[in-house]
Amino acid sequence: MVPTQGPAGLAGRRTLITGGLGFIGSTLAHRLVALGAEVTLIDSLVPEYGGNPHNIAGIESRVRVNISDIRDRHALPYLLRDLDVIFNLAGQTSHLDSMTNPQVDLEINCAAQLSLLEACRQHAPKAKIVFASTRQIYGKPDYLPADEKHPLRPTDVNGINKMAGEWYHILYNNVYGLRATALRLTNTYGPRMRIKDARQTFLGVWIRAVLEGRPFEVWGGEQLRDFTYVDDAVQALLLAATLPETDGQVFNIGGDPPLSLAEVGRLLAQLSGGSFEVKAFPADRKRIDIGDYYADDRLFRRTTGWAPAVPLNEGLRRTIVYYREAWRHYV
Repeated sequence: MVPTQGPAGLAGRRTLITGGLGFIGSTLAHRLVALGAEVTLIDSLVPEYGGNPHNIAGIESRVRVNISDIRDRHALPYLLRDLDVIFNLAGQTSHLDSMTNPQVDLEINCAAQLSLLEACRQHAPKAKIVFASTRQIYGKPDYLPADEKHPLRPTDVNGINKMAGEWYHILYNNVYGLRATALRLTNTYGPRMRIKDARQTFLGVWIRAVLEGRPFEVWGGEQLRDFTYVDDAVQALLLAATLPETDGQVFNIGGDPPLSLAEVGRLLAQLSGGSFEVKAFPADRKRIDIGDYYADDRLFRRTTGWAPAVPLNEGLRRTIVYYREAWRHYV
């Protein structure tokens, strides 16, 4: 059941979600509909990027869907006009793909972001913009938990382009008065995430394996990570959209206390009845792995009052239940 409580001021507001048929975007759409907002979704439905029409099952008649690519700058003025809030979630998320096809990553995560902001400056200057950034831009941490003052040293093309996209938003906030906020998300998981491959999250691959009755692979196993259940990430996005204290700011979003990947594997195996094997990290992945990472998100908590509400064991349980019921729509 989608919770209806949320930040005040969204009922009747005209909202747009780029990447709206994707994992986080569609979950946000469900929540916005429940809060009474007018919702438009943009998604390219490029097969590799996670958009899935089933993600809006139950709200199809209550949202407007536009199948277009944010790289198409000619479509943006029409879509952006008269908006109140823009949730900018569209992006290429695969770190490995960014290394094998860096030009596409540059187009989506960097150039298209600049085009979107230019269109906002001209056609939606009063809209609040919330950008989904990533913890990947920190690279290998110098200290943990990593706060927003940590140096930015991305280890892959994806991180460099996401960093540029993030700072375009802050620049346009500072120079042109567009109200923008960036949230650095970390290991968001839950129903509607991509599970057919590892382009979005390794947890999706693990869940697919256990539901197919196969052992899943844990690479390395000692790396520490924190995780954010998708409903908690959506709540953070809503707070960022509605609180003026977030304007022009960059925030980390974390979750539960960190666990090693082996510990997460054991928890998933216990919840699902599955099993896993620990294997050596593949060389192509190891080169761009950031090692241990977990966020210091106290700044966002102090600024907004946000706190994660769904612990990892409950979030994984809900995710398993969801995919057992909706399996055929995701593989």
